Amino acid sequence: MRLKSTLEQWITLQEIDAAGSIQAAALSLNKSHTTLIYSVNKLETQLNVKLLEINGRRAVLTNHAKSLLRRAKGMIEQARDLEHISQQLSQGVESEIIVSIDHLCDPDLLYKPMKEFLSANSMTSIQVIETCLSKTSSMVTNEEADIAIITLPITNYPAQMFSQATMIPVVSVHHPLAQLDHVCISELVNHCQIVIRDLGATQSSSDSKDVGWLKANQRITVDNFDHAVKATKQGLGFCRLPEHILQQQKNDQLKVIKIEHNEKYQVPLHLTLPKGSKTGSAALTLFEMLLRNNN
Repeated sequence: MRLKSTLEQWITLQEIDAAGSIQAAALSLNKSHTTLIYSVNKLETQLNVKLLEINGRRAVLTNHAKSLLRRAKGMIEQARDLEHISQQLSQGVESEIIVSIDHLCDPDLLYKPMKEFLSANSMTSIQVIETCLSKTSSMVTNEEADIAIITLPITNYPAQMFSQATMIPVVSVHHPLAQLDHVCISELVNHCQIVIRDLGATQSSSDSKDVGWLKANQRITVDNFDHAVKATKQGLGFCRLPEHILQQQKNDQLKVIKIEHNEKYQVPLHLTLPKGSKTGSAALTLFEMLLRNNN
């Protein structure tokens, strides 16, 4: 069956709807006002459906046009994806891929498969970016990473279960809480808590995300777990550390504390491809290696 309409006509209709007027759409598409009107009129004739109507001094989409456009949206996105993929194929494998890894994830889960990948892909470099809280989400939603290791799945981004992090409360062996067999939540309030800063937030407190129990009267906020470990060893306060980091520390410097109803909790870790169908072949290969090596 020969199609009556063209992809270009649907893109024109979509741009008129997005821009709010034919004149604005013409500027956006770098075409004349007359060209756009001719394109839509021709589409109306081909489909035998009224697509534009006059509302005040502007031409707006009819309800029929909006209904058709909702169905055409997927087709337009697929066509654009095909062009992205074609461009990648013409350019060959990516010269660099970006992997974002949430700070709760054990880096060994990334670097062991990466060694296998690099041995078979000598032309591709990898940039690893550590993230936490809102930065973990923004690397995905802004499509800044090719592969992202995240905590909870992000809306509209398919995710695959990857691993999990166990968070354990610790203090210095010289801290007053280290002398207690069991610690009540109420006792924590009067001790300094060491927490990790949301690196994705601005200076405005409204931008930052918080996770877990944060009711201590005093806090020390640091950029990463390396600083948190050092501050905890100095006896400055209590902190929750991922189990894999705790295992790397000397047992004579830190002590795990048992907090009522809150001894430890687990955070799921997932893999996602922020760029979806635009993901390059090298990133897809590494993605599959990560899944294969951690299942």
